[in-house]
Amino acid sequence: MNKTKAGWIAFIVFTVLTILHLVHEFVNPISHSVLFSSRVLLIISLCIYSLYKKSLTTWILTAMVIGVEIGHDFPAFSQNLQFLSKIFLRLVKTIVAPLLFSTLVVGIASHSNLKQVGRMGWKSLLYFEVVTTFALLIGLLFINLTHAGVGIQVPEALLKELPQVVPKTWQDHIIDIFPENIIKSVYEGNVLPIVLFSVIFGISLAMLNDKKKKPLLDFSESLAEVMFKFTNIIMHFAPFGVGAAIAVTVGHLGVDILKNLLMLLMTLYMALTAFILLILIPIALFIAKIPLKKFIQAIKEPVSIAFATTSSDSALPKALENMERFGVPRKIVSFVIPTGYTFNLDGTTLYLSLASVFVAQAAGQHPTFAHQMFIGLSLMLTSKGVAAVPRASLVILIATASTFGFPLWPIMAIYGIDELMDMARTSVNVIGNTLASCVIARWEGEFDDEKALNFTGE
Repeated sequence: MNKTKAGWIAFIVFTVLTILHLVHEFVNPISHSVLFSSRVLLIISLCIYSLYKKSLTTWILTAMVIGVEIGHDFPAFSQNLQFLSKIFLRLVKTIVAPLLFSTLVVGIASHSNLKQVGRMGWKSLLYFEVVTTFALLIGLLFINLTHAGVGIQVPEALLKELPQVVPKTWQDHIIDIFPENIIKSVYEGNVLPIVLFSVIFGISLAMLNDKKKKPLLDFSESLAEVMFKFTNIIMHFAPFGVGAAIAVTVGHLGVDILKNLLMLLMTLYMALTAFILLILIPIALFIAKIPLKKFIQAIKEPVSIAFATTSSDSALPKALENMERFGVPRKIVSFVIPTGYTFNLDGTTLYLSLASVFVAQAAGQHPTFAHQMFIGLSLMLTSKGVAAVPRASLVILIATASTFGFPLWPIMAIYGIDELMDMARTSVNVIGNTLASCVIARWEGEFDDEKALNFTGE
């Protein structure tokens, strides 16, 4: 047997399983033993496929199926698995402070050439923040329209485990941004003080001369790389953590939560589509004034790479090359796109704003739109620099939930379908950054229209 055969077997078993359950639900009841046996057969076929596939994502999806089965048929036993999801959450939480600190410091201090490029620097940052704000607003609009997290019936026992949040005034929220003691903020998992400390630290480092700046910048770069590797190691435990979390959640809430997750997935894709149609395409046509068909041809390959790998970084080399061939001068494209990977994360900002409100809705909390905006703005800050790495948004989402007193169990449920969402939001990140290079080139009066019109894919 090989990977292809194992995949086909799993697909056939899944198809048969789906038909059996549809017949049971809408036509004629089928015995529990037959349905149970078909689900076990599906799990076995998925495990065999995962062994051949050797993919972490495949194992996570397989673990999710196993978790659903355990939670559905063995709800009492499923609660004993909670320790696995708690271990995974603890490991993820250890990443937050060093990862945010190192990536923000490197992102700011290494871009001290913002002073040198002057005009191009402030134009880029202004454009980035305006567009990501639109992404934030569209994310909030769609999740408030679909109410994807509303309707999950949370048992009283689980409600007692949720953090009791004391309402805060707007003055309290502003005070909370400023660190009283950075070690205390790290210990308590308060993200915003860590972000502010890191930003000021990065600016201070950027103001030093090269001799004094280099050791700390090198340390921060090394720390960032170590934390990315640290994240990759921890993610190998993800199938156990996610599978256990899904089992506990389904055991508590039943399989109805899967409907909410599907609604969340559909909401994200609709919101991202709306963002492209309502924001990015008008920018391309009326601000950048570029030939849309040729632009799509130029970004097709880097976006495909980003979609397949769920990593913006993997698409960077091809994005730089194609945008230069499309008519953006090298000095602009080599500045705008890498800077955009830190400051212009349209898809990630939209997803995080949407997912954070979903978590609140799932917990039965209904933050006002003003409060949602404040949460979204904090997400725009905390997501800087780390979203180019697969699954880094999980770290940000957990950190934000801890800061604003949201429960963590909906995030673990979301993580089961995170791969499907990551593909779309990462692709939009790449589209947004490649378009940004065209906008800045046009703004600087250096866009080469002839190159754009004559662009041909290799």
